[in-house]
Amino acid sequence: MSKLWGGRFTKKTDQLVEEYTASILFDKELAEEDIQGSLAHVTMLGKQGVLPADDVEKIKDGLLKVQGMIRRGELEFNVGDEDIHMNIEKALIDEVGPVGGKLHTGRSRNDQVALDMHLWLRKRVVEFVGMLSKLQEALLEQAKQNLDTIIPGYTHLQRAQPILFAHHMMAYVSMFQRDIERLKDSYSRINVLPLGAGALAGTTFPIDRHFVAEQLGFDAVYENSLDAVSDRDFILEFLSNASIIMMHLSRLCEEFVLWSSTEFHFIELDDAFCTGSSIMPQKKNPDVAELVRGKTGRVYGNLFGLLTVLKSLPLAYNKDMQEDKEGMFDTVRTLQGALQLFAPMVATMKVNKDRMRQAVNQDFSNATDIADYLVNKGLPFRQAHEVIGKTVLYCIQQQKFLLDLKLEEYHQFSTLFESDIYEVLQPERVVNARNVYGGTATNQVSGAIERAGKVLESTNAWFEEFYNKSR
Repeated sequence: MSKLWGGRFTKKTDQLVEEYTASILFDKELAEEDIQGSLAHVTMLGKQGVLPADDVEKIKDGLLKVQGMIRRGELEFNVGDEDIHMNIEKALIDEVGPVGGKLHTGRSRNDQVALDMHLWLRKRVVEFVGMLSKLQEALLEQAKQNLDTIIPGYTHLQRAQPILFAHHMMAYVSMFQRDIERLKDSYSRINVLPLGAGALAGTTFPIDRHFVAEQLGFDAVYENSLDAVSDRDFILEFLSNASIIMMHLSRLCEEFVLWSSTEFHFIELDDAFCTGSSIMPQKKNPDVAELVRGKTGRVYGNLFGLLTVLKSLPLAYNKDMQEDKEGMFDTVRTLQGALQLFAPMVATMKVNKDRMRQAVNQDFSNATDIADYLVNKGLPFRQAHEVIGKTVLYCIQQQKFLLDLKLEEYHQFSTLFESDIYEVLQPERVVNARNVYGGTATNQVSGAIERAGKVLESTNAWFEEFYNKSR
């Protein structure tokens, strides 16, 4: 088939130009969506009387046959046909004859490709909501099983205050809930129909854009044809959301890498999610966590790549925008791979409760509670802070911890200390003293787990509704 646009030209396209400008090697990913959009478009052309009913049925039958060929791997894509749209149209004409050329009536590849990406990305966004909810389920289960497990809490990677391990897991449940909310919110901007904008100005044919939107499950139609064909904000928003998700995963990965080391030994990752060394037989490497942490950079790169492509493009469509797809596809694959592995990795993780408790007992993370103890005895906080600082220094010099000191030693620093100080310093007492909403006290964390479970039920209901809608 000659180029659709070849009438204006007196020479064939240079072979190197064809290879350089063709997008079929990557936009074939959009084949299902391209056919889905074409079926809705040709149905609308028939409804509006733009095409006769017989032509519409022939084109629809032909599209379904081409779809079957693609699914069976029987259709050979050709670089000479440039992109997925022209490859499918050529296959359609081969199947049904010249009538297949009528499919493109009232549309342009500019609004066609925009439609394909809206259709493709809205499916992925819904899938990611479902995958994040699975990860939250795994984190919630770890939290439920570790309501009595105390771990050092850190700031500056220095032991700060004892917290429940469940509280630590719930922090990530909250992070991923924000990710879910961002994805759900972005769905409304993805689920807008661009088809009918034509190349940039609309079309002279009496099309019904709202009918097409209804067929394809779109909630709205682009108000402006220029915006419809040039908008890639919805992809940028997804890439930004994906970058934040990967950042959250990477932070948890970093903790898994640290916690599974001999120096920490707080957790043990399941063998199924680790690898060994080719030379050191004793090694068990947290490679999945390390690789997810590393792949975060490529997701960031895809976001910045598209931002750079779009930053100085005039309206409306420009060939530069062909660069919007590979980064999107790569980010989706990268995020899918990470989330598919993460939920089972968290679910099978073993928590070394005894080692965590040992770490809490052998540090000064309960020092703040002594300061609070003195404040409750009437000492101003700044003075109490100085007293405890000197007490900790003494412990370090004597190679002791706060629970090791005798009452007479405490009296060197303040006569306000009484025998009840030893009860105040117990890790369970320290944890449960933070009995404020959002705090690490056991009853507060239990409440947080219960609330998160209800939110998760709502997320799963949203996923079920929109998963079916986006198909």
